[in-house]
Amino acid sequence: MPYSPDHKSKSKERILASATELFCRFGFDKVSINQVMKLARLTHGAFYAHFESKEALYKASFLKTLKGSSACRLAKAPLSINHLTQLVSNLLNLRTLSGQNRPSPENFLFNEIGSDSVEIRTLYEKSYVSILKLVENRIVALGKLKKVPVVINRSSAAEKSRAILTSLVGAVAISRSIQSDEEISRVLTAAQNQILTMLGVGELALSYSSPNPKDTLQL
Repeated sequence: MPYSPDHKSKSKERILASATELFCRFGFDKVSINQVMKLARLTHGAFYAHFESKEALYKASFLKTLKGSSACRLAKAPLSINHLTQLVSNLLNLRTLSGQNRPSPENFLFNEIGSDSVEIRTLYEKSYVSILKLVENRIVALGKLKKVPVVINRSSAAEKSRAILTSLVGAVAISRSIQSDEEISRVLTAAQNQILTMLGVGELALSYSSPNPKDTLQL
């Protein structure tokens, strides 16, 4: 039976969707082409009809995620300190895919720390700059509306945005390297409270999701 005219485009979308899910959960190095194709329910040989390499697939996956990211939608939400702290909480919960509606650039940001690949590092920087600007713009807007109790201009917002991402990435990196759920919760809570204090809004309880023991790469 001959394939339908849109068969190739549908197959490519299946590969891309499967790759995005796996890359966001486990990172570039821990995902193989075979795992992507198995999740997409396609043969391994069909991969090269759509992508020339795993790196090319990763780039396509990243750019698609960046374009349709939940962070971009959040940036268009009503301006309030609650929406900013929601962003903080969401970023801190990115140790697992649970609780995330869809992949976002933050997943890539946490998964690819210290990559040796020049191409992956280039995409990492693109993700970093995107999130940095999102947080900076949010802080500036809240400052103009006087919804944060500290004086904020563009320069200080940029510095606060960098400090926020530094705290987030450091906290998640540490949490991935220790086994105690109790200590992980403390690390993430400390990072969030540091960020909230920096913004002058005090400490809030952290909504933290413990890792799902089934959330491992077994395909």
